[in-house]
Amino acid sequence: MPPVRVIARLDIKGENVIKGIHLEGLRIVGKPGEKARMYYSQGVDELLYMDAVASLYGRNNILPIIEEAARDIFVPMTVGGGLRTLDDIKAVLRRGADKVAINTAAVHRPELLREAAQAFGSQCIVLSVDVVRRGDNFWEVMTDNGREKTGRNVIDWVREAEEMGIGELLLTSIDSEGTRSGFDVELIKQVSDLVSVPVVPCGGAGNPGHVVDMVLETRAESVACASVFHYDQYSIAEMKEALSEAGIEVRA
Repeated sequence: MPPVRVIARLDIKGENVIKGIHLEGLRIVGKPGEKARMYYSQGVDELLYMDAVASLYGRNNILPIIEEAARDIFVPMTVGGGLRTLDDIKAVLRRGADKVAINTAAVHRPELLREAAQAFGSQCIVLSVDVVRRGDNFWEVMTDNGREKTGRNVIDWVREAEEMGIGELLLTSIDSEGTRSGFDVELIKQVSDLVSVPVVPCGGAGNPGHVVDMVLETRAESVACASVFHYDQYSIAEMKEALSEAGIEVRA
């Protein structure tokens, strides 16, 4: 098992980092540049930027934020939200992103994933999946930052997406997101068992123990957290220390 990647997630609305619970009730928690520089100084392995309203309004205003981060910060960056075409992806990569996360546009037209993987390489293409548990072994895929139902089970969708050539999968449990009550371990296990690409679990971290338990139970190679870092409950360094003390290798 490779060293676990600790990723800070920054949900962006306009010029601010925002955070909610279940992707709702969004409140401003800081500025992207300030948060990113702080996490970088604490030893974050990667940054994940998600434009929370780009799909809703059909626009993408995150490019200046990515340009600023690329000048100051030297860790991989994944950017998502409102990416609908190969030109959208190209624009983000040219601004300094290393990977792009695609959700809504991929659900509407799955072939976009194949086209993007062929154009930019699978290592650049991340399938972002937001899901809500609907019953035993059924988690519904949601689009437009959790606003729209699709009727699709995540189990079927991730299989199809992997065949299209994705290189990574960002898996967000809306039920757990922002609650700081722990991860949906069953969801993470099921999805991880279905695909061979790395899965990045997101949603539910309230303390380092939640992350440690999730990694030990699922063998996840990474984790994306937001609230636990944004509200200064724990630092990146403290999260890595807890993982290391549990015998889990982390990146220096």
